[in-house]
Amino acid sequence: MSPLDNPHGALDAVLRPIEKATGLPNEAYTSDEYFTRERDAVFARSWAGLWFASDLPKKGYVKPVEFMGLPLVILRNKQDEIRVFHNVCSHRGMILVHDEMEVQGALRCRYHSWSYSLDGELKGTPHFGGIGQHRAEGFDPCAHGLKPVRTHVWMDVIFINLSGDAPPFDEYVRPLTGQWATFLGETGYGRMRSAFNGKGMEIAVASNWKLAVENYCESYHLPWIHPGLNTYSRLEDHYHIMYGDDFAGQGSLAYRPNDRVGSPLPRFPEWPQDRLEQAEYVSFYPNVLLGIQADHTFTMIVEPLGPARSNEHLRLYYVGDEAVGDEHAASRNATLESWRVVFNEDIDAVEGMQRGRRSPGYRGGVFSPFMDNPTHHFHQWVARKLVAA
Repeated sequence: MSPLDNPHGALDAVLRPIEKATGLPNEAYTSDEYFTRERDAVFARSWAGLWFASDLPKKGYVKPVEFMGLPLVILRNKQDEIRVFHNVCSHRGMILVHDEMEVQGALRCRYHSWSYSLDGELKGTPHFGGIGQHRAEGFDPCAHGLKPVRTHVWMDVIFINLSGDAPPFDEYVRPLTGQWATFLGETGYGRMRSAFNGKGMEIAVASNWKLAVENYCESYHLPWIHPGLNTYSRLEDHYHIMYGDDFAGQGSLAYRPNDRVGSPLPRFPEWPQDRLEQAEYVSFYPNVLLGIQADHTFTMIVEPLGPARSNEHLRLYYVGDEAVGDEHAASRNATLESWRVVFNEDIDAVEGMQRGRRSPGYRGGVFSPFMDNPTHHFHQWVARKLVAA
């Protein structure tokens, strides 16, 4: 019987203690049906990463995106708030916004010219009641605006909760922010600045989105996949992170700032002076990867495109306005290039695992109770979401 026919039974082995558990079944990485199920049961019921707020630079800016097959539109309204709506006209379901652009007035549908404010309110319905009659008796425009998606912006990431019933974002993220208060304090998030190269890079990978998250969670692969990094930030310098139910990853006690190139980057003033070489790399389930160091942070949104295709979108952020000036350009470039090397080294690993998921000789694998704890944590999180749905 397929895991899709009996999802609870197939996931029982994933939910066992790590010494006896297996990983998610192959279908979770190869099946279109499983991909859709994860969208509705895993992503929709969580706070998922959609895009970056800084990519909408001014009021009135709109950007259409597709999220696991769903057409959405992100916009910055006249009050400078980021909003997300389903990108369909309420009249006949036509895609409303086709291109990324700045809108001076209203959003207008190409089909019958229905128009909406940047807050999603239906404003214009030309000839709806007949020629020259723009309203019809019994029709309430207030009931036919754009359908909003619950949204929150944090660390420049636009998070969405499609189901609308996830816990409040501040409550959801508290296990992580509580731990990171040691490094960033209460005001560190407000000091983060993106620079000209803040758009970082994009990596297309022929793998399921989960493999990118799993790979990021663990340091077990470090000596073989990242030999250069392992020369100074060794496997034995790393520790596991599992903050509450929705976050896991790894930390390093031997992060090396790029002080050898250009002017050293400014550091977070709250960061403990005796822990300047400590760094943490946390997966914010389901699809946001976060890294914090004393002199910069980064965010990667893993965009699921299909069972075996993903895009990874990386952005870097620096500490305060001084850090994004010309004086520190060389250090910023060196930082970006160092991460480019690391993340490109991971491509072959995640794509190799994806190809392996087509083999009947693989049935979820096993977990090391000493090295794979964060990966097991993530597998169980996904399995619990699927079982609950």
